Amino acid sequence: MESPHLPAEIISYIMSFLHVTDRKEASLVCKSWYDACQDHQFQKNVTFKFPVSTSSLDFIRAVARRPRCGLVISHLDGSRLSRQVLLEVGLHLGPRLDRLALPGSSITEASLLGLLPHLTGLRTLDLQGLDSLFMSGAFLSREEHRRQVQNALRNLEELDLSDLRYLSDLSFNRLTSCTPRLCSLSLAGCHIAFEFDPYRGCPVGFGSSALVSLRNLLSLLQKQASTLHSLDLSRTSITPESLRSIAQVPGLRLEELSLRGCKELTDYSMEILCKHQNGLKRLDLSACTELTSRTVLAVATELKELRSLSLSQDWKITDKGLAKLMMLPYLRSLDLSECLHVSGADLVKGLSSPQPRAQLETLSLRSCAYIRDAVMFSLTQLLSRNLRELDLTSCVCLTDLSVHAIATYLPALVVLRLGWCKEISDWGLLGMVEPTKVCDPRDKEEDKGPSFTRTFGNMGFFQPPSLPFQEKPRLVTEEDLGAFRDQEGASLLALRGLQELDLSACSRLTDTSITQVLRFPDLQRLSLSMLPEISDDSLVSIAHHCRSLTSLALSHCPQISDQGMARALPLLHRLQHLFLAGCDMVTNETLTIIALHCDRLRTLDVSMCKDITVHQVDLLQFRLPFLEKVQCRIASGADFTMVL
Repeated sequence: MESPHLPAEIISYIMSFLHVTDRKEASLVCKSWYDACQDHQFQKNVTFKFPVSTSSLDFIRAVARRPRCGLVISHLDGSRLSRQVLLEVGLHLGPRLDRLALPGSSITEASLLGLLPHLTGLRTLDLQGLDSLFMSGAFLSREEHRRQVQNALRNLEELDLSDLRYLSDLSFNRLTSCTPRLCSLSLAGCHIAFEFDPYRGCPVGFGSSALVSLRNLLSLLQKQASTLHSLDLSRTSITPESLRSIAQVPGLRLEELSLRGCKELTDYSMEILCKHQNGLKRLDLSACTELTSRTVLAVATELKELRSLSLSQDWKITDKGLAKLMMLPYLRSLDLSECLHVSGADLVKGLSSPQPRAQLETLSLRSCAYIRDAVMFSLTQLLSRNLRELDLTSCVCLTDLSVHAIATYLPALVVLRLGWCKEISDWGLLGMVEPTKVCDPRDKEEDKGPSFTRTFGNMGFFQPPSLPFQEKPRLVTEEDLGAFRDQEGASLLALRGLQELDLSACSRLTDTSITQVLRFPDLQRLSLSMLPEISDDSLVSIAHHCRSLTSLALSHCPQISDQGMARALPLLHRLQHLFLAGCDMVTNETLTIIALHCDRLRTLDVSMCKDITVHQVDLLQFRLPFLEKVQCRIASGADFTMVL
């Protein structure tokens, strides 16, 4: 019996309950489902990404049927085809284009000026790294061009000028004069002349003709203070004096500020910033290596509306001030990765306060080597209501007890990263406590003094006692697995909504736990690299129980073979990224299987796979239409990365 024909509105309503990846899969079933997935409610903020090619022209004409969209067009140059692509964009999309980015391109000024006047509805323009536009210094030098661009970009809200080595004062002034209502400006990685007279307390000179000067940047901030709310000066040579000058621009009320990698900033300059820009909601101070806990205290005292804070790689920061930071009621994201002196004790202290406290949804403690099980046990209980993303990569002192606490108290977790936590074992993932080891009766014998090695005879060099990490852990038996299936305690299975899991280099894990615990229907990204004890059994089990995977990393897993890939890949229809570097038992046969079953693959890494040949990689390129990057360094004597 044929199924009844449903109206498109009903099918669209049913599709609204699906996750976006599931909806994409459903749209390929039949034409009526495809049409239902094109409903306007599913097509908001859609951005299309594609390189320049002859097929781009037809694609642009097809996209023109949509009400509004964004484009990311790569590999544009001065060729006739590139000019034709830009002409088609202006002709068919014009005022319906919201966002435009041109990464990896080297277009000419004439090509861009031929396009911009048509884009009267543009809200976001990304010119990141387009040095070819600004190298001559003559960009927008003609008055008529400036008028045309100003008419088109008068409503532009976001402008990205990152990584422009040749952005000069004149070019910067001409372009920003055409964008009077900017809300967001990025100058990350640009060469900016932050010249400042310490005696007069103001910027000096008019700046170099080859560089954007502090004076002109301040002038722009003053003119657009009423609208500009987001500023990115990451990876620039901004000085403490310059930051204080920017912070005190009259009328400027920033909500987002990124200063990642600005290594000259000091605690005093940050105190001034927090005092004058106390409406900040997002602040990125990653890799500002001179900052200390004074900055943390300033942030906690002044920025009462802060929602996101990154202090990654700020090596001088300690626990001091973190307790007060946890009393910011709107704080949702905190990144303390590679803050080597943080133990987490003050985080627990602050979160235990009866006063209004942070409701963290994202927490990164990557490479915080002082984090211990006791701290994690407290943190998981205090953050149990809201935490969705937890990064504990390289927290080398954590053991199975932390895994038990995570599984018990963080059921809403979506992202969990435990890579390089080498003390985690099967027992932790299974939610079981490892039974006490049975002592060898010989250990109870009377001490007979130091034992000497054969090598040195009686020279006095005695054999040192065995270290804890040299002892082989007790393996999980079938009897233990029976107890696991009957228990009511929390194993990792309790994290039912998990979408990303990283267990890389947790070398004590084996097939026993992987096959029993990794059963997450919504899991999209999984990394099991450098697990020497897992085999094809784990791979096949994952393929059966985690069919939503889009990224799978199995690099340096020596027991993974062609047989396992042949059984697993036909079940992973959504796989886009596959990493098999250093898998010695993977051969050309796996590439044949990939070509048959992984037609959506975009990234493949088969580096150091000794039995994979370059010829077979070339054949794979022609058979997979979406394949963008293949890494095959030292594969069968070759050493190259193929970007398609």
